[in-house]
Amino acid sequence: MLHIMSVEYLSDYTLSVSFSDGRAGIADLSVILDKGVFQSLKDVALFAQAYVDAELKTVVWPNGLDLAPEFVYFCAFKNDVVLQSQFQAWGYAA
Repeated sequence: MLHIMSVEYLSDYTLSVSFSDGRAGIADLSVILDKGVFQSLKDVALFAQAYVDAELKTVVWPNGLDLAPEFVYFCAFKNDVVLQSQFQAWGYAA
């Protein structure tokens, strides 16, 4: 099972993220900002408050929103050809 180990706000809607498989990358999460409840994260001040929830082991925000670690992983590594079959298995396409 994939977990997020650390997260750091960088700028705009990007986060530096490290994962339980040892990989680290930069996830551009701007793709979620026009989707339902995630529109509240257009507020950069709120977006910048992202942190790792110790129980969920994923990125969360103070307003209660969270993202699946797999989705954040996809956002960080969507162009990695080696991971494409895994992304397809998770239901994500590059």
